Amino acid sequence: MRPVSTVEALAAALRERVLSGDIEPGAALPEQELSVRYGVARPTVREALALLVHEGLLRRERNRSAYVPVITSADLADLMYVRAPLEELMARAVAGRRVTAAEEALDRLSGLPPGAPWAAVVAEHMALHEALVAAAGSPRLERLYGTLAAETRLGLVGLRHAYEDPHELAAEHAALLRVIAEGPADAAVLAVREHLRWRHA
Repeated sequence: MRPVSTVEALAAALRERVLSGDIEPGAALPEQELSVRYGVARPTVREALALLVHEGLLRRERNRSAYVPVITSADLADLMYVRAPLEELMARAVAGRRVTAAEEALDRLSGLPPGAPWAAVVAEHMALHEALVAAAGSPRLERLYGTLAAETRLGLVGLRHAYEDPHELAAEHAALLRVIAEGPADAAVLAVREHLRWRHA
């Protein structure tokens, strides 16, 4: 197993804070403050931030600290507008089949204890949807879907207040997987369309 570098460890810690909502949307991440807080050199902080900028979880502009993007209601609506046809293609492709990797992600989501970090909820939610898309067997569909991953994860941060218990989210996804597995394709597409209404991501 490859050892985790200091840069990767710091990036992981910051990623969890962003996806748990501990670092609020719009908040800046000054290098000097992070260097002091985590006891690492500024070049290490700079590299960790660059990783998260590359992932799309942070943005950086000239003469400004990296910051967490704000995903507005309009952004979410547009994100769902673009995601919907991609996930409907997925639904038609996998209808009538069980997707083991998606079911495993659902099991992990269902098994999260009350009060689990929201970042863990985001991770399993994304794993479930990505497994469904991968099961469609289209590399291009998978790549297109991947371009939306960062904004989808950031959008999910805002949903943490809409769910008192992550098991509610798990139950919704269990119902979605059940309809997809049972088919037919039209029913699977309708289920995906309903699932992607604005509250969901």
